[in-house]
Amino acid sequence: MVDMTWFEAIVLGIVQGLTEMLPVSSSAHLRLTSALFFEEDAGASFTAVTQLGTETAVLIYFWKDIVRILVAWWKGLWNKDMRGETDYRLGWYVIIGTLPIVFFGLIFKDAIRDGARNLWLVAFSLIFFGLLLALAELVGRKTRTWDDFRMKDGLILGFAQAGALIPGVSRSGGTITAGLFIGLDRAVAARYSFLLAIPAVFGAGILSLGDVFEPATEGSVPSGAQMLVATVIAFIVGLGAVHWMLKWVAKHSVFIFVWYRCLLGVAVVIMLETGFLQAT
Repeated sequence: MVDMTWFEAIVLGIVQGLTEMLPVSSSAHLRLTSALFFEEDAGASFTAVTQLGTETAVLIYFWKDIVRILVAWWKGLWNKDMRGETDYRLGWYVIIGTLPIVFFGLIFKDAIRDGARNLWLVAFSLIFFGLLLALAELVGRKTRTWDDFRMKDGLILGFAQAGALIPGVSRSGGTITAGLFIGLDRAVAARYSFLLAIPAVFGAGILSLGDVFEPATEGSVPSGAQMLVATVIAFIVGLGAVHWMLKWVAKHSVFIFVWYRCLLGVAVVIMLETGFLQAT
């Protein structure tokens, strides 16, 4: 284990903020940034904690929506007349949709922090799930709105979110892909993806706080001040990224992200084959 430098903390905070909201996998980018430019991998726990910054950005960006959903959900628990409201149902969809990532995260906790960070797996995930996103964009009807959203849709996207436990898959990428496959409008799939991530990411980040400073595996260890600065940077950058992402998917296809993922994945394969990068 080595001490993290301030430059490393700042760079990784920026990378986290830029990539968490986009369907390109922030965990893959943090892993690759560490492998290319720094001595050691910052680790899955560092990723989880910096995600507290980006999810705080989501929380602020969607604050009015979140309050409206929570109020409707709470009222609906006691008032049957409220249970037909979209916001009441959406509250339950987020709760139920969070369960898969909680379950798989606890079951595969050790594998996620060690073997799942292999760069061959990262490269494969970037390419394969990029192509899957392209297929979803091509075949998805993109006609279903919030009025058509049902519990099974929330659960499907919840399982898709669980795939993001593997670096390279992408939390937003997995859920948007699943949403497109079941006919959701891009903007609806993206907004639900961001809402769905809030409880899962905050839970994972809080549980990972201790592991950041006393990791079970070799890696780069930040100080408390460095961890705080990286998280704040991720918050500031993430606030702009979520705004840009929602504007983009409302008017454009997701192929820009498909091309980027595939090119990056191929570049990683080449660097691994030539020995420029080591898989672990």
